[in-house]
This record gives sequence, C-alpha cells and structure tokens, in this order.
Amino acid sequence: MKEAWLVVSAFLRTPSFVAMETAFMQAAEGAGVRLRLRTNASFLRQDSFDAAPPAALFFDKDVRLAQLMEQRGLRLFNRARAIAACDDKTATFLALEKVNMPQPRTILGPVTFPGVGYGDMGFLDDIADELGLPLVIKEGYGSFGRQVYLAKTADDMRRILTMTAARPLLFQRFIAESAGEDLRIYVVGGQVIAAIRRVNQAGDFRANLENGGKAYACIPTPEEAALAIAACETVHADFAGVDILRSQDGPLICEINSNAHFLGLRAETGVNPAEHILRLIRDA
Repeated sequence: MKEAWLVVSAFLRTPSFVAMETAFMQAAEGAGVRLRLRTNASFLRQDSFDAAPPAALFFDKDVRLAQLMEQRGLRLFNRARAIAACDDKTATFLALEKVNMPQPRTILGPVTFPGVGYGDMGFLDDIADELGLPLVIKEGYGSFGRQVYLAKTADDMRRILTMTAARPLLFQRFIAESAGEDLRIYVVGGQVIAAIRRVNQAGDFRANLENGGKAYACIPTPEEAALAIAACETVHADFAGVDILRSQDGPLICEINSNAHFLGLRAETGVNPAEHILRLIRDA
C-alpha cells in the first residue's frame, strides 16, 4: 500500500476545511493509500522528515514549506510551482499571458509600499480608459471570492486602492454578459472529471458559492474543457478547479484554483474529486 502525507494548514480549522480533510482521508482508504494527516506547523523539529513517505497531497498554500518538502525528495500533489502560480492571481495572469491563453483584458497594478501609498492615484485614469468602467479589481491573494471588487466609478477605484493598501493588485475588464455566473471545471491528471455552473441570483457579480451562488451540474463544451485542461498544464497543476467565464468572444479563464474546495461540486454532480486525486497519487 502506498503511503503519503496529507498536508493542511494548522490555522484554517473551519467546518469546510475539516470536511475536505475528511473527504481525502475517506477516499484514501478506497484508493489503497495510507494517508497520514500533517499540518504545516508540524515540520519544525529536526526529525520532522524522518521516515517520510514518497509523496504528499499538499492541500495548503504554504509555498515555502512545499519547496522544502520537494528539496527533501517528496513528490507533491500539487507541486510548489503550481501552488505559487495559482495562489497569486498576478502570477496566474503572467503564466497565462506568456502562452496567449484567453483571459479578460488585464493590467497589473503598479507596486507601492506599506506606509507610502499611491499618492494622488492619477494612474487610475489610464486604467479606466484602457478597460472601461465598471472594472474588476483583484488582490493577488484571496480565496472564495474575497479580495475581488467591482469598481463602478473612478471614486470606487480610489476607495478600493485605499483599502487594499500596498497589496499586489490587478485590474480586469468586467465581462458584463457573465456577471454573477461562471463555470467551475475540475481537472485531475489532465482530464475533466466534473463541472458545475455557478449562478449568483442575489445581485453579486461574483459566482462563488460562499457569496450566495448556487451550483448546477453541467457539461462543458469541448472548447471549455480543452481550455481548462490547458490552463492546468500551463501552471503545472496535477489537479485544479478552473473558473471560466462565458463571454461574447468565447470562453475566458478567470482563475485557476490549485486547492479548490469541491464539496458543492460533489453534491451536485455525484463525482468525488478526492477519489480521483488519491488514485492519481497511488498510480504515480
């Protein structure tokens, strides 16, 4: 029986995170993988890597620990470079842009520093001219639709930048025809295993289930499925939830989630990504 660690955050202990851990542990039994739970705070002692297994399901965003584990010889699912490329939306943009993958027109925010700020923010006029209003502002780091904002006016843009301080930002064209709706396509091992259409009927432009969105099982088009698979290949993800916007110009990649929660998808489609992920680890 293959052995592996399941590495999770020591500090995110909400019901949804605990439920994800349970899903992985249960799937491991059926896949024939002996999975042992470890937190990112359990690797501090000299003997932390003694008797390490050959692989780890790294369901956390502690990129530096992931890099250390790879240096110690473990095969991670997902690898550190995939987590880094997905966790930072500015890095995701750069990876996709390098290979001309379709995504909303995007502008990287200029870097400033804590305590310095942006001054009069006159550069926002150039961004508004390029992208039009309303537009979407995203912090580089964030989950569950948090740290994603809709700016309808120039005043909104200034208010949001004041609130985000010096955190990495990007600005994106607002795809009006997909407001409050997207596709979450789950890819494991280069194959689409399930997909849901997420719809927010409460007026929020974000489709995330955590913001009131509803999930509906769906079958993506061949073009959408191929785009999701290519997105995962671009960031070297073994598995991911790829969010796609249906625009008048065709499907656009919105985000790639290396640690995507799948409880809603599992409930709607009957497909359990944990089983596919554990089989991938077993057979690697």
